[in-house]
Amino acid sequence: MKDAKWIIEPLSAQQEIVCARLADELAISPLSASILVRRGLTTAAAARSFIRPRLEDLHDPYLMLGMQEAIDRIDRAIDSGEQILIYGDYDVDGTTAVSLIYRFFHPFYDRLKYYIPDRYLEGYGISFRGIDYAAEQGCTLIIALDCGIKAVDKVEYARSRGIDFIICDHHTPGESIPQAVAVLDPHREDDTYPYPDLCGCGVGFKLVQAYALRHRMASYDLLPLLELTAMSIASDIVPITGENRILAYFGLREINKKPSVGLRSIMNMAGIHPGKLNISDLVYKIGPRVNACGRIRSGTEAVQLLITDDSELAAAMSEAVNDYNKSRQDMDKQISEEALQQLQSNPANADMHTTVVFDRHWHKGVVGIVASRLTETFYRPTIVLTGSEGGLISGSARSVSDFDIYSAIDSCRDLLTNFGGHMFAAGLSMREDNLPEFKRRFEEYVAAHILPEQQEPIVKIEAEITLEDITPQFFRILQCLEPYGPGNPKPIFVTRDLINYRYTKRVGKMGQHLKLDLTDLLSSISGIAFGRGDFATYLQNGNAVDVCYQLDENHFNGVTSIQMMVEDIKPHQR
Repeated sequence: MKDAKWIIEPLSAQQEIVCARLADELAISPLSASILVRRGLTTAAAARSFIRPRLEDLHDPYLMLGMQEAIDRIDRAIDSGEQILIYGDYDVDGTTAVSLIYRFFHPFYDRLKYYIPDRYLEGYGISFRGIDYAAEQGCTLIIALDCGIKAVDKVEYARSRGIDFIICDHHTPGESIPQAVAVLDPHREDDTYPYPDLCGCGVGFKLVQAYALRHRMASYDLLPLLELTAMSIASDIVPITGENRILAYFGLREINKKPSVGLRSIMNMAGIHPGKLNISDLVYKIGPRVNACGRIRSGTEAVQLLITDDSELAAAMSEAVNDYNKSRQDMDKQISEEALQQLQSNPANADMHTTVVFDRHWHKGVVGIVASRLTETFYRPTIVLTGSEGGLISGSARSVSDFDIYSAIDSCRDLLTNFGGHMFAAGLSMREDNLPEFKRRFEEYVAAHILPEQQEPIVKIEAEITLEDITPQFFRILQCLEPYGPGNPKPIFVTRDLINYRYTKRVGKMGQHLKLDLTDLLSSISGIAFGRGDFATYLQNGNAVDVCYQLDENHFNGVTSIQMMVEDIKPHQR
C-alpha cells in the first residue's frame, strides 16, 4: 500500500477573522470554531442550523421534475385498484428504497408486489424478465428505484405490454431519457431541483413525501421510514450534506429510538444496541449484511427482512443474512489474493495508471468489494471483471480521490454492451474479445486526464493539535457535527512527537494491530492503529512518532474515555 501524504490546509486570513468571531459568539475554542469554518459555517446561525437539523428544511418534493406526473399516476392506480410493482436494484440503496415504498403504501393499499432482479441472471437495472414478471402478475404500473435512468428500450417494451413506468433514480442519465410517465432523477440536466446528491432511496423518500403532502398525511407517519434512508445514505457513500444530512440525522435518531423489527434483528446479529448506532455502524456492520443477500443469494431476502413485523421470522432471516456475509468475506479474501497474484505476475502493471483484472470464475457478487481493496492497495482507478451471462464479461469500477471514473468508462462506450454509475463507482459489461482494446483505451484516457495529486493517497488533516487540546468540551463539539460522511468528513488531527507511555503493544490474532498508550510528557491518551503492529517495537524502544487520527469514545468496564482511532503513523523527524 502506498504511503499517504499528509496535508494541512491553513485557514485564509479572512477565515481566521471569521473563526475568531464565531469562537466569541458561540463561546467555543478557536480550534472548535475553525472546524465549523472549514465546513463553510461562517455565522452563528448557520452553525446552529447545521448542528440542529430540522425536517422543516427539507425541500418541497414538487420542485423535482416529474413529481406532479408521478403522484398523478399513483393516485390513478390506487383509485382504480391497479396492481403496482415496486422494482429496485439488489444493493442496499435499491432494497431499502423498495422497502420504503412498500412500507409506506402497504398500510392503506395492498395491491402491491415487489421485485429485485437476480444479480447473476439479470444483472443491474431494469430487465425484460422483470417486466415479464410484472405482466404475469397483472401489474400495470412499475415504480423503479435506484435504477432505470438508461432503460430506454425496457420502458418501451413495458409500454408495449400495457405497463407504465415511474423511474426514481440518481445515476447519471444517458443521451436519451426513457419515455416513462415520470422520470425522477436530480441529475437530469433539465431538472433544477435544489439538491442533486440524493441516493436512490432518497429519491424514493421524496416520492412518498410528495404523496403525503398531497393527501395531507401527518409528517409524523414518515419518520419510521427515515431509518431506511439513513441506511442507504451511509452505504451508498453519497455526500452527507443538505437534505442528506437532515435525512441521515433523523434516520439515525429513529434507529436509536425504535428500529423496525427487521433492522433490530440485524443490529442484534451485529452486536449493536439501539442508542449506540452511528453512521460507521451502518457502513461497516449493517450495510454489508444487507448487501450480502444480493451478493450471495437474493436481494429479495433483504426486502423481506426490512418489511417484516414478525420477530421470529426476522431473527431466522438475520441469522441467514449473517451467514451470507461470512461467505462473502471468505470469497472477498480469496479473490483479492488471486487478483493480487495476477497483477504481481506481470511486471508491466507497475507502470500503469489503472488496474484492470479479469477471471471468468470470480464470484460476481464480490467484484465491487475486490475493486475497492485493489484501489486501496495501488491507489489507481480499478476495474474487476468476471464471467457473465450470454458470453459477456461484467464487473465493477472504483475510483480514487476526485477522479471521474464514469467519464473514463464513457470514453470507451463503443466497446461496451452496458454501463452505468457515477463519478466514483460504476458497473459495466462487454464482449470478452473487446477486453484488450478496452484496457488499452481506458489506460490511455486515465493517463491523459488524471492529475499527479490524484495518484497518491492523501490524508487531509483538520488541524495540528496537542493532547491538552482534547478536552470533553472539544469532543462534545465534534459529536454535534455528526453524522459524518462525504462532504462532512470526520475531522482528522495530527499530534507530533509522541512516545510510549506505558502499555503500547501488539494486539489481534496475528499481532497485526497496535494498542497505543502515548504521551507528550504533559498529557496521555490511548488509541488503536489497525494494521500497524509493526510500530510496536519501535515505540517500545523509546522512539517518537507523529500520529494522525480521529477521536472516538471508548466504553470499557463502565468507564467512558476519549481515544485515538489512528489513520496513519510515521516516525517523528526531529
